[in-house]
Amino acid sequence: MWRKFPILPESASTVSGQIDALYFFISAITVFFTLLIFVAVFVFAVRFRRKRADEIGEPIHGSTVLEITWSVVPFFIVMTMFGWGAWMYFRIYTPPPGAMEVFVVGKQWMWKIQHPEGQREINELHVPVGRPVKLTITSEDVIHSFFVPAFRMKKDAVPGMYTTMWFEATKAGKYHLFCAEYCGNQHSGMIGWVHALEQADYEAWLRGSPRDETMAQAGERLFARMGCASCHREDNSGRGPSLRAVYGGKVALESGAAVQADDAYLRESILKPALKVVSGYPALMPTFQGQISEENLLQVIAYIKSLARKERTESAQ
Repeated sequence: MWRKFPILPESASTVSGQIDALYFFISAITVFFTLLIFVAVFVFAVRFRRKRADEIGEPIHGSTVLEITWSVVPFFIVMTMFGWGAWMYFRIYTPPPGAMEVFVVGKQWMWKIQHPEGQREINELHVPVGRPVKLTITSEDVIHSFFVPAFRMKKDAVPGMYTTMWFEATKAGKYHLFCAEYCGNQHSGMIGWVHALEQADYEAWLRGSPRDETMAQAGERLFARMGCASCHREDNSGRGPSLRAVYGGKVALESGAAVQADDAYLRESILKPALKVVSGYPALMPTFQGQISEENLLQVIAYIKSLARKERTESAQ
């Protein structure tokens, strides 16, 4: 609908048209009331101006109907904006089941991207058209912001935590990728491209892209190299709990609380293990803060997630 409107970038995702519609609705309401108020002020200033020096205006006692009208009408307009915006927010930030996962690490001044299959990219992201893509985003240094105008998607990359968002490209093309948060003196150069490919072209790209191992395989190698396997044995005979079925479940803590074992929990447990000690196990795990990069952390987490998938598959058989 807004494809040829000159102030907007190209529309190329499932939500971009609806975001544009909300933007134009709010803009139209703003322009309408700005003009209405300006015209009313001008007309009243001219019509009811003092015509003689001794003229005294008649007192106005107000109108209940008028007071109700200009209170109720703006209320419903604002609630429409709020409801529409809230619906869009939850739709944009709730990835659909089965979305393809991609992992993004921001670093001065580049975007480092990992695919679960093992492909790695810098300042480029290849995705298939017509398939939801979930991004897990973090930063190695300062706050960045992953912004693709054609998809109407923007998400901050925050040091020390994971943020997520998703999109689905609707047509093949090459779209600008920007950092939308000032991150240093080379911020303007932190740019790249998102390549939306038809399924056949995307599969050809996968086959032609160099990869030595999947993220889970790389994580398994790191897991062994850092000595994690000596404590976290699959048969629960180590000094730490088995990680075979931990991801996605509830973990009982020494404090008596229980937490959801998601990506953020695993990251915190690797870097700050003393914060949430698992019930029944001593607080012996050393911190790996400063010893492992954000990219490698994502790989180790991918390996732990693969253990949970393997456990569920074997339990179902």
